[in-house]
Amino acid sequence: MPHPDLDAEQSYIDEAYRCLSAMRDRTARVADLEDSAAEAVDSAIAQAHLRHRLASLDTDMDGLSFGRLDEEAGDTWYVGRRHVEDARGDPVVVDWRADVAIPFYRATPVDTLGLSRRRRFLMTGKQLDDLYDEVFDDPDSVDAARHGGIPDPLLVELERERTGEMRDIVATIAAEQDEVIRAPLETCLVVQGGPGTGKTAVGLHRAAFLLYEHRRKLDVDGMLVIGPNPIFLRYIAQVLPSLGETAARQTTLERLLAGTAYRATGIDGDHAAAVKGDARLARVVARAVAGARRPPEEDLAVATAWGGVTVTAAALGAALHEVAARGVPHNVGRTAFRRQAARLVRTQLVRRRGDEAVPADELDTDLRRNRAWIRALDRAWPALTAPGAVRRLLTNRVALAEAADGLLGPDEQAAVLRRPARKVSDEPWTVADLALLDEAEAAIAGPPRSYGHIVVDEAQDLSAMGLRALARRSPAASMTVLGDLAQATAPGAQESWDEAIAHLGAPSTATRADLDLGYRVPASIMDMANGLLAEAAPGVTPCRSVRAGGRPPVFVAAGADLGDEVRRAVAELAAEFGTVAVVVPDGLRAEVVGLPDAVPVLRPPEAKGLEFDAVVVVEPEAIAGGDARGLRLLYVALTRAVQELVVVHARPLPAGLAVPVTR
Repeated sequence: MPHPDLDAEQSYIDEAYRCLSAMRDRTARVADLEDSAAEAVDSAIAQAHLRHRLASLDTDMDGLSFGRLDEEAGDTWYVGRRHVEDARGDPVVVDWRADVAIPFYRATPVDTLGLSRRRRFLMTGKQLDDLYDEVFDDPDSVDAARHGGIPDPLLVELERERTGEMRDIVATIAAEQDEVIRAPLETCLVVQGGPGTGKTAVGLHRAAFLLYEHRRKLDVDGMLVIGPNPIFLRYIAQVLPSLGETAARQTTLERLLAGTAYRATGIDGDHAAAVKGDARLARVVARAVAGARRPPEEDLAVATAWGGVTVTAAALGAALHEVAARGVPHNVGRTAFRRQAARLVRTQLVRRRGDEAVPADELDTDLRRNRAWIRALDRAWPALTAPGAVRRLLTNRVALAEAADGLLGPDEQAAVLRRPARKVSDEPWTVADLALLDEAEAAIAGPPRSYGHIVVDEAQDLSAMGLRALARRSPAASMTVLGDLAQATAPGAQESWDEAIAHLGAPSTATRADLDLGYRVPASIMDMANGLLAEAAPGVTPCRSVRAGGRPPVFVAAGADLGDEVRRAVAELAAEFGTVAVVVPDGLRAEVVGLPDAVPVLRPPEAKGLEFDAVVVVEPEAIAGGDARGLRLLYVALTRAVQELVVVHARPLPAGLAVPVTR
């Protein structure tokens, strides 16, 4: 039987949409007036803000309001995706990020946070399908609106088919997720979360919350969201826009570091990539830059228009060391060193001829024309570029040995050495090289553009050098670092969050949050995959799923043709589910052909962070590969399905997998 308040609540929601449309019309009229205003800077800024506001007032959005709060004091609030007000300016819907909405996510029968009732809406588009009440002084009401502790709307969301894009979770944020989302801006927050805990969605909703809470600051300083690969970015692309936020830059670390200056065309082996990603390389790069400075060994005779002087090697060396000790970027220090050297010349001339007789600017011009003087200073403190410095480090055995002495062993030095290209512009930079180039650029030219806040997902796979590159872009250490150590598979990946925090500069604001309750992956799949953790990631607490039961994983013992079994499994799953994916190791990719275009075929690392209704995992033993990294890749592959998992194998299964259902 329909809830007796269903029609009344639908009418309220309809009125909220009408108010939103009126807000959009008012904003559009003001924006048009600004368009016709004088082209002053203030007018352009105002128009930009109005256009952003106009874009956020999407009258076609689904689920404008997803719940209602009734306070013990008598006030009622409707909570939704946007703030909506009526013609008098009174709130019709409050933004989910407002303080008044906190009880929607955190109130419990034990701590009601001042609520008498929480009402949750279940909607399809703009249509209210059902509603569920939790009357906090009536335990039966709370229990009736939940199944095993899960609110009904969340249960419906969990069972819904995937669309190939991540959806926002704004209507179903759990209390522990809300605490992460609303953590202070001035925090370096590290979030450990297993598969299906919603850590990616939490990170994006935290970005939306901070953009709302600190709009003025972040409009100026910027918000940066880092994902592991372009596939992942496409998957999450609509989450922030669906929450009314388009100001954040979303990219990968590779794209961020490459910019327009570099292209990563080379490929490192695992050993070379791990060495290049090691934190010791920061000191190697610093030594390589500092090593370019060579104090003169001989006194320097200088001819000027005011007479000749001799600048001793000791005096120039002292000037060089004094400037170097300031810790300024290399090329900034080079300019300062030249000024100091010119002062040494002028000091001697002034002693002979008097201060007014030797104008400093005229002497500087005279010295710049003195080729012998310029050559001597260039030898002492040469100009550097990041590509030139890193190229010499990676292609010159002597230069590398000098910079890496006592830091890298002979085998590590051999792993990173390569033959140089004919020109610096042709150098085959690798992904791992990009972080070295960034380190060198900071040491030579100064730090890069900074951001007001950085959200980085799958951070467990970033190397120490990659984390340092991000830290440079957040001088205030305002960051949200999301990941799962059980899914750390890249060369140089993180083994502990304490080490990761150290690579981020050990900020005093660093804090940890753990999300160990999974909402997406059914317990039947999660429990099976957790069997790998004892060997794959013994220090990680296994994730628990709220979705008790679920379809048990199906293991298909393949015969002669592995590909036939994969194609058969995909066809059966595609007939039932909206999104199906295949995860296959590199060496067997050729076996998996002839699949529908809508079915992505992914390498295990490419599957990170993605979700599909059904997944076919091909040959677990080949993914596992006999080491902890391979087992973690297998763990990733096995935890991408939210409805059904099929494992196709011809070889024996790796140890640690639960006893499967086989057909």
